[in-house]
Amino acid sequence: MAIIGNLISRSLRIRKKFTFKLGTPRQYQLQVLHRLLEKAKDTEFGRHYDFQDILDSPNFIGQYREKIPVHNYSKMHNEWWYRCLEGEANVSWPEKIKYFALSSGTSESASKHIPVTKAMLKTVKKVGVKQLYSMVNFNIPPKSFTKGILMLGGTTSLFEKGDYYEGDMSGIQAKNIPRWFRRFYKPGGSISRKPNWEQRIKLIVRKAPTWDVGTVCGVPAWVQIVFEEIIKYHGVKNIHEIWPNLAIYIHGGVSFEPYRESFQKLLGKPINFIETYMASEGSFGFQARPNVRGIKLVLNAGIFYEFIPFNEENFDADGEVKPNPKSYMINEVVEDVEYAVMLSTCAGAWRYLIGDVVKFTSVKEHEIVIVGRTKQFLSLAGEHMSVDNMNKAIDTVQKKMGITIREFTVAGFPYENLFAHRWYIGTDQPVADVAKIREIIDQTLAEVNDDYAVERTSALKEVFVEVLPNEVFIDYLRCKGKEGAMNKFPRVMKGEKLKDWEKFLAGKTVKHQA
Repeated sequence: MAIIGNLISRSLRIRKKFTFKLGTPRQYQLQVLHRLLEKAKDTEFGRHYDFQDILDSPNFIGQYREKIPVHNYSKMHNEWWYRCLEGEANVSWPEKIKYFALSSGTSESASKHIPVTKAMLKTVKKVGVKQLYSMVNFNIPPKSFTKGILMLGGTTSLFEKGDYYEGDMSGIQAKNIPRWFRRFYKPGGSISRKPNWEQRIKLIVRKAPTWDVGTVCGVPAWVQIVFEEIIKYHGVKNIHEIWPNLAIYIHGGVSFEPYRESFQKLLGKPINFIETYMASEGSFGFQARPNVRGIKLVLNAGIFYEFIPFNEENFDADGEVKPNPKSYMINEVVEDVEYAVMLSTCAGAWRYLIGDVVKFTSVKEHEIVIVGRTKQFLSLAGEHMSVDNMNKAIDTVQKKMGITIREFTVAGFPYENLFAHRWYIGTDQPVADVAKIREIIDQTLAEVNDDYAVERTSALKEVFVEVLPNEVFIDYLRCKGKEGAMNKFPRVMKGEKLKDWEKFLAGKTVKHQA
């Protein structure tokens, strides 16, 4: 096995020495869009919007932007994808959809059904191979390529619904993984198919010493829970006493920064933290350079990107896109501007707003960071507070107070004819000075966000903090049927969700620290 690891590592390094002819980002993206339009021109969607006429135009990208409206999930589903669920073929992609990924839908719908096509599964694998090639840039021991890969996702059980299957994207991927990969895949089919998340954790914790894990993949909050449970159950000091060859943690879904320090305490030695960008709609990119904050978008894998400036010109106060927003291609973006991501994909999504807001950290390398969601930001009084701002505030609290915060959420509300924010922070450590937390949050936000600093002198009158046990956040997800490794606690509570959260807290018997 060590020989195999050395061979894989050596082959990756040899490949790096070769020079491959590369196109420009614009060329790659125009080629992708042209292929998507050509492939889908005879679908119901393609005929409705006359893809052939767009393809015949000398300025087909301009025609595409002009003719195809922007879609969110509700519009795409209500006008087109519902027909796929009814068994109709060739609706927005030329095939009968066999799989639908269920997404928790933090913004629009309680349970989204995202089509997953054969072409999309191929592109996910393609992006995975590209990420493997990029591993040569990291300081990874050769033997790591022969070790187990623990994938902490949702249940891999798929539910048959007549003509199609539905379930977590991780389950759809598991059903389509190559045979050679199964020998590396942990926790294995029997455990990963268990529908109950708590049952899966118990089995993973007990069997952990029987595996030689080199790589772990999953959302930070839930990976942290699993590591803590393994350490506690087996009475060890850190996770490396169980998995001495653990060298890679591949994470995504939320910012890792609020979790970084608490993760370090669970390790016995340094490992590589590598961020990926993946959703039910596809696999978009990965961190390709060590010690560089930024996810490199893959531009030649079946996904055409457009970027809409996330500002008042293009979005309303609720994060809904306005008619005819201005969009930019990959070669037209600039750094440090917030953009909402819009996709056209080989799964039949067309000018589809995925809900993420990003910034480009390097236009040259087409690298981005995810700074929030179109629906998860606060701007009651013009403070324009993003999830990225919130993460920085929480990270600062952890460092200055010496506590571990696993979850948090923020709500805005009218207060004394003006406005206020209330932070709900999850930690199991005693907090003697909640006022200090409030002060750190307030100061940090004023430093990183000029709009916030201005509004704190006028319309944003007060900031409140409540400290709650971590279990409260887990219980809330559990009661909503959203407990598990693929579900993330919303960072912003608004409208009916806020009322529901407040009602839930009122029924709890926990002691709030205000």
